[in-house]
Amino acid sequence: MKKIKVLVLAYLMFIGLGSIKAYAHCEIPCGIYNDKARVELMYEHIQTIEKSMKLIIELSAAEKPDYNQLVRWINNKEEHANKLQTIATQYFMFQRVKVSEDPAVRAKSMKQLELLHKICVYAMQAKQSTNIEMIKKLNDTVHDFSHEYLGEVEHKH
Repeated sequence: MKKIKVLVLAYLMFIGLGSIKAYAHCEIPCGIYNDKARVELMYEHIQTIEKSMKLIIELSAAEKPDYNQLVRWINNKEEHANKLQTIATQYFMFQRVKVSEDPAVRAKSMKQLELLHKICVYAMQAKQSTNIEMIKKLNDTVHDFSHEYLGEVEHKH
């Protein structure tokens, strides 16, 4: 009996410690969406990536680099690039861009997917370097996506 309790306890610990946290908005669907807020968050993450890149360059050029701060800014850049990719995929690609047989809707969705894919690729490239050109590409692509997705009028869900 004691052996069974230990196994059950070990199993419960494994389940609890081995679980993966999901950071997606939700996939119920809950119907609670704020597309404009997500686009604003994307711009905020890009701004943070840019600041991180600039500080990484500055800290790296120092005569005696502060490696602790350097690592922290590298991690910060990585974290915000990941968050940008999560919004592009988990929020927009998986939940908001429509799947349709209608040719017009399908064409619009394909353009949106292309822009979201570019955002993910540029975010990946931002993780790999301190190339400030990625910031312009990210900003331009988020702008293009926002215009394509939200249009001139408020998007309704």
